Amino acid sequence: MMLDLDADRLFPSDPETRKIARALYESVAGLPIVSPHGHVDPRILLENVPFTDPAQLFLRYDHYVTRLLHAAGIGLGELGIPTRDAQGRTASPREAWRTFCENWHLFAGTASGYWLQHELVDLFGIAEHPSADTADELFDQISASLQTDEFLPRALFASFRIDVLATTDDPMDDLAAHAALAADPSFPGRVIPTFRPDSYLNPAAPGWADNVAALATWNGTPTADYDGYLAALAGRRRHFIDHGAVSADHGVLQPVAAEITRDRAEALFSEALEGRLDSEGAGLFAAHMLLESARMSVEDGLVMTVHPGIFRNHDTSTFETFGPDSGHDIPVTTTYVDGIRPILQRYGNDPSFHLVLFAVDETVYSRELAPLAGYYPAVYIGAPWWFLDAPDAVLRFRAATTETAGFYRGSGFIDDTRAFLSIPARHDMSRRLDASFLARLVREGRVDRPSAERIIHDLVHLVPRKAFKL
Repeated sequence: MMLDLDADRLFPSDPETRKIARALYESVAGLPIVSPHGHVDPRILLENVPFTDPAQLFLRYDHYVTRLLHAAGIGLGELGIPTRDAQGRTASPREAWRTFCENWHLFAGTASGYWLQHELVDLFGIAEHPSADTADELFDQISASLQTDEFLPRALFASFRIDVLATTDDPMDDLAAHAALAADPSFPGRVIPTFRPDSYLNPAAPGWADNVAALATWNGTPTADYDGYLAALAGRRRHFIDHGAVSADHGVLQPVAAEITRDRAEALFSEALEGRLDSEGAGLFAAHMLLESARMSVEDGLVMTVHPGIFRNHDTSTFETFGPDSGHDIPVTTTYVDGIRPILQRYGNDPSFHLVLFAVDETVYSRELAPLAGYYPAVYIGAPWWFLDAPDAVLRFRAATTETAGFYRGSGFIDDTRAFLSIPARHDMSRRLDASFLARLVREGRVDRPSAERIIHDLVHLVPRKAFKL
């Protein structure tokens, strides 16, 4: 069984529409990648050491892969995922890779299977399907490639034609890796941090009090107080801006903002530090801080992105054994119109404020996000994210939002990945799908050919650069 890539993959089956899609795609296929939201560790590029082995590269940090194998009854330890306490047996990289190859068929039709096939063929020249029979051979072939200069992280960064790569970082991170990359004349890329303050804004988050204490210490105050807390958050945002950051990202269960008095906010803050704040009060304070974060974005210019709708660590036993980001985060129903209104009442008509709203609940695309972005100058529609960054879901997104908001009220494609090698596959997928969608509109007489040619170029570069102030 040969593993290959169809040159016309993801294009419409109708010959004439496919011809238009192919031409549109080819006009942008080689353009640089703009990746304004992701999770790659910048130290990979700073240290520039070879990736260790195929299992570490393809399995260890990709919860798209591990969750589907877990659903088939394969323990995470069998995939090389270490336990928190380092107890119990963890499969060796070769054993984990064998397990993956033996179950390659499980990924047929999935987005992760599409990306993986792209990586195996395009990057490593693999021509055989992963299987029990080919596992060791493929492991050795990939391992040998990883030891060559062409597969060092910086060489891959250049070959991927990445123009901008954003990471996601804790507010107290010193950003030393970013500073070192920016100061290194041998590294021409642009790697920028993203301010991710969730565990500093929500009193219900684990470690919130410790995080607040760390802010106070950094701010030079012996004890935490509300005014100092706000000043420290603003100061850390400036630290990120000084290191190239363009956005602050908020991962909330529900996108709810609330306006309360300063005295009420100060009282909730004090109760939280004393351990007396109930869940209702914690939710109110977190909603207030979402509004405060919008205020800070208006003042300092950071784009505000909101990634809601995920029930994190759904499987308690897996979380306790393997920790977070181990594949059991599950989408929940999300609504925006009421919850985000306090922010829009204040800042929605301010063209200098950029608010990018994402969703994993695709029912909100046509019902809420497209109408909001189609009216408020501040609102941009976040690209299909996480469980929706898949071929059919992306086309549904385009159909659901374009008729109301057009093509220019979006964020541009977001790869949102820790899996460094999958970045070009994901962006290539997006370009093919946009070409397919535009080709259909051309064939239906809804968009003329010159407009489609302009739009597909703008979707790759102009749209994400505008939304993220790049």
